[in-house]
Amino acid sequence: MDNPKSGLNAVAEAAKQAPGKGLPPVHLWHPEHCGEIDIVIRTDGVWMHEGSPIGRKELVRLFSTVLRKDPDGYHLVTPVEKLKITVEDLPFRAVAMRREGDVLIFITDVGDEVRASEADPIVVETDPTTGEPAPRIHVRRGLWARIARSVFYEMVEMAQEIDGRLVVRSGGQVFSLGAVT
Repeated sequence: MDNPKSGLNAVAEAAKQAPGKGLPPVHLWHPEHCGEIDIVIRTDGVWMHEGSPIGRKELVRLFSTVLRKDPDGYHLVTPVEKLKITVEDLPFRAVAMRREGDVLIFITDVGDEVRASEADPIVVETDPTTGEPAPRIHVRRGLWARIARSVFYEMVEMAQEIDGRLVVRSGGQVFSLGAVT
């Protein structure tokens, strides 16, 4: 990159400057400077920078708030810079789940809480390599979390069988976990 202020610290500093509380409006930002940064979100959810794990959870959380999925891939976006990163599978992992009334709430590895609903659906596909279920939940703006195996097993235990399929309900919606075999 030719911008001397580019890099991990520059992205972190720009993300901290985002106005207001909550998630920054990355969908509204269209910076002129674009490049790449050697950040990889591995399949197991570990964020790597230049081959080493990013050990500071606060930094990973901060970066997760400025993550955006565009047609050409995943980017960390600030008002002044857009940097492409590599995501091996999905950017987040749903590592825990709880039920509140009739709603399933998933907690991601970066601390987001997502209520399974029509807006944030649960989708279960089959991994073409392993043939195993590959469940995911929508987190926000085209970003998804892979549902951890232990959480998926919890879902299967609470599921009902309807018309030969295992389903869970959340927020008035019915989500299929797959066919009963």
